[in-house]
Amino acid sequence: MPVVVVTDSSASVDRSLAESLDLRVVPLHVLAGDDQLDEGIDDMPAELNAKSVTTSAASPGELHAAYVRALEESNGDGVVAIHISRHLSATWNAAVQAAEEIGPKVRVIDSTAAGFGTGFAAIAAAREARFGGDLERVYQAAVDVAARAHCYIAVDKLDALRRGGRISTTTALLGTALVTKPLLHLVDGKLALKEKVRTSSKALRKLTDAAVAAAGGPGAAVAVQHYGAAERAETVIAELRERIPDMSELIIADLVPTLAVHVGSGAVAVVVVPGGLSAADPNQHSATE
Repeated sequence: MPVVVVTDSSASVDRSLAESLDLRVVPLHVLAGDDQLDEGIDDMPAELNAKSVTTSAASPGELHAAYVRALEESNGDGVVAIHISRHLSATWNAAVQAAEEIGPKVRVIDSTAAGFGTGFAAIAAAREARFGGDLERVYQAAVDVAARAHCYIAVDKLDALRRGGRISTTTALLGTALVTKPLLHLVDGKLALKEKVRTSSKALRKLTDAAVAAAGGPGAAVAVQHYGAAERAETVIAELRERIPDMSELIIADLVPTLAVHVGSGAVAVVVVPGGLSAADPNQHSATE
């Protein structure tokens, strides 16, 4: 079997797509009271933003077991693991620990992203593996997409961000009258404030403008995710379809619970990879052989 690609559930890749790509997904966890729930497997609480609900990373033991299984399935060809930013979750640290116990045939990548910022890198790597790429080519496919991905999120409520502590040095700005509906982005894997806006409509407009600018022209891969904001997301999707010509792919999905817990209801996120996922085109891939 070719190189096997592993990611975690925060990457948001739909189960059917993951199965079609032979992409292995390790669940992260939602903690609700005394219950530890596996994302993508267990039923989740109806209210993810309750104070009693939080999240936890995949453990080194869980990742070690997943990597060993994947390495066996690859017949020793190797494993590439792409995970959520180390600044947003302890999963990457656990992944490095697990990989070091196995050896150099398991290569771990910090996507410096979340949601489909991680997911697109995992998809690109899995496609490269299906085309027969060796360990280095699969690794580079993921690194390339992760480096080009831009992640933006318009947050409608601030309570979850304050509780989660994921906003780093911009925390003090969130209490000001000018930042009631912040537009955030990921910078070097850290969540940071991009724009100061007062209304939801302005936040969505800024979100769309940022995504269009990041796309830079035709062929971008785009993902739109939301939590409890279907109509707001549809507004963004309609404008992106109009303003980004010939998107190579457009994925629309809910924000998974381990992300939704930290950004709150009403959040809308957009991930853009300018130029698309190059390994998605088998003709392009064969031309480089």
